[in-house]
Amino acid sequence: MRHDPGQTGQDKPGSRPAWRRVALFRRLSLTTVVLAQTVYATIHFKGVLPYHGGNPVEVGLLVLFALLFAWISVGFWIAVTGFVLRRRGGDRWSLLNRHPPATLEAVPLARTAVVMPIYHEPVERTLNGLRACYQSLERTGALDAFDFFILSDSRDPQVWLAEREAWYRLCRELGAEGRLFYRRRPVNLHYKSGNIADFLRRWGRAYRYMVVLDADSLMAGETLVNMVRLMEREPRVGILQTSPAIANAESPFARVQQFASQVYGPIFTSGLAAYQLGEAAYWGHNAIIRNAAFMSHCGLRKLNGPGLFSGPISSHDFVEAAYMGRAGQEVWLEPGLSGSYEESPPALVEELTRDRRWAKGNLQHLWILLTEPGLRLAHRMALLNGVMSYLASPLWFAFLVLTTIAAARLTLLPIDYFPVPYSPFPVWPEWDPVGALALVGVTLLLLFFPKLLAASDALLDRRQHAHGGAAGLTASILLESLVSALLAPIRMLAHTRYVLEALFNTTLRWAGQNRSDETGWRDAFANQAPGTLLALGWAGFAWWLDPAFFYWTLPVAVPLMLAAPTSVLLGRVRAGRWLHERGLLRVAHPRPMGAHEDAPALLPGDGAPAFERAVLDPQVNRMHRACCRTVRHGARVRHLRVLLERCLSEGPASLSRKELCQLGDDAGALATLHERAWKSSPDAWWGQALSRYIRTWSHSHEAEAGTDGPVISERS
Repeated sequence: MRHDPGQTGQDKPGSRPAWRRVALFRRLSLTTVVLAQTVYATIHFKGVLPYHGGNPVEVGLLVLFALLFAWISVGFWIAVTGFVLRRRGGDRWSLLNRHPPATLEAVPLARTAVVMPIYHEPVERTLNGLRACYQSLERTGALDAFDFFILSDSRDPQVWLAEREAWYRLCRELGAEGRLFYRRRPVNLHYKSGNIADFLRRWGRAYRYMVVLDADSLMAGETLVNMVRLMEREPRVGILQTSPAIANAESPFARVQQFASQVYGPIFTSGLAAYQLGEAAYWGHNAIIRNAAFMSHCGLRKLNGPGLFSGPISSHDFVEAAYMGRAGQEVWLEPGLSGSYEESPPALVEELTRDRRWAKGNLQHLWILLTEPGLRLAHRMALLNGVMSYLASPLWFAFLVLTTIAAARLTLLPIDYFPVPYSPFPVWPEWDPVGALALVGVTLLLLFFPKLLAASDALLDRRQHAHGGAAGLTASILLESLVSALLAPIRMLAHTRYVLEALFNTTLRWAGQNRSDETGWRDAFANQAPGTLLALGWAGFAWWLDPAFFYWTLPVAVPLMLAAPTSVLLGRVRAGRWLHERGLLRVAHPRPMGAHEDAPALLPGDGAPAFERAVLDPQVNRMHRACCRTVRHGARVRHLRVLLERCLSEGPASLSRKELCQLGDDAGALATLHERAWKSSPDAWWGQALSRYIRTWSHSHEAEAGTDGPVISERS
């Protein structure tokens, strides 16, 4: 990356940052080009329509076309900008280019908390990722400046007891007592943002910075250190966001996302950062935050509007970035910070389940745009961009509906030679198939030319070897484009449904959601049946209207008809390995930092529920008791005694999840359960559980007999 000696990045206090002039020029240029391109294409589209925009249906088509064309045009120019900047050695205005490596290495580190909010995540996988981050940071020699916090919102006692046990074992393995902490909130308010707020209220002032990770995040130690040093050098920066690449993919679906992020991501991220500069968006994870500014300015109020626009804000990150900008703090996206990773959902069903939550949260930003004063224009546009990422789907769906209506009008209704009221001149409807094909070609160019730029960028940087060579890179891009074309109509229909659910504040249940790593055939057909039936009906109607129109519907109808087998096949891990063996969809860092590769187990492999281990295992029971309080209030004590007796006589299955939480959260109850379970008769429920414990666990615990284990470090 290039360093400009004349640009220090340090502006005088109270002065207007120089990057703002550059940002204004770049954004005006982008707006001018996109508007000119959209106007020209819309005029051309008007000439293609039979009545040239002379009736309400065609007016609606023109409006929708202009919105959708502008949307993809923005993406096109962002990619072109990113490619040009990368070929020139990077953006001279980026934070990392302001400071040469030697300068950064000399910057002392400040106290930083690495926080990972979790909610019912796979325990072993999540903590293995955290282990990789911790060990990577330890290898840098800078571990003393960092503390790690696992912030759990899990409600299921079998999950959070396993989390705490795995944290305890990880502390022992890493020698991280007093540096790696676990806290479970007793009251789950306001989702992830509430979890972060709870941490900041308790310990935010003890740390200058906070690095936020998701449960599937990975960050190299060098990256964490460089982020802190950049924040120290740039006192105006409130949030510094990295661009995480996708890693650890297994299924074809996840491998496609991983390939796209590592091949296309660099040019898109570089272009996006060039236009945002110090008014970037915050993505909620893999970012570092200045705690004092965040606590002062980024508290989230409940929305007070109707329906969807009421209650806590679901998608908090963009809003927090906007509040930070309103307070005069800068928010930067830094593409040059490598060593930042996240994971992709393993299958289409899991991605769409996640998108359902995100759609509601992003649409809430409409209320923020309308009611929140003082937000900077760039952050308002970022909020609008988040809304459009889901609103584009119903707009596309509406465009297809109006296209079908226009085709049906031409076929089924008498020709209207005077569509314009009071006009003495007749209009002869005419269809321009050549012009329509030319417009389709331009649209495809806007969609696929950035992929050619990304391939060129990889070849010029000699990165093709990481993707299976030039031939493997080319074949993988073609495969990724095919898969994306198959998935686009499926996502369009699902997102349309989610937007309608959110706007009407209702839940429309088509079928249950599959939560496993691989989608079964039954679940796939149940989930995709509505879209498949709709596509069959639409294609049949188009054929009945006009075979020529039928062929125009196939690029959308065929993927919807094949949605179920597409969902199943793309979720198969075996198919993903088959592609990898043939050099397809390969990436530079499939397993960064060694995460999940031969990692030591953090939980016993006996399959026993975590609550049983918390009661029977002496060391685990002692650890849980050290992390609990003992209830001393009369009514509460009597209630716990009733639950304890029922649990001892009938087993944990006789208690609800809430009741098990109450026992697992009380030190006295756990101590009594442990003592009386070990004294149970062999025929009792706990006596049988104890026999299983002795058979399967005693050998592994012999080496630890007589030890009290390390000092427990939990803040609660």
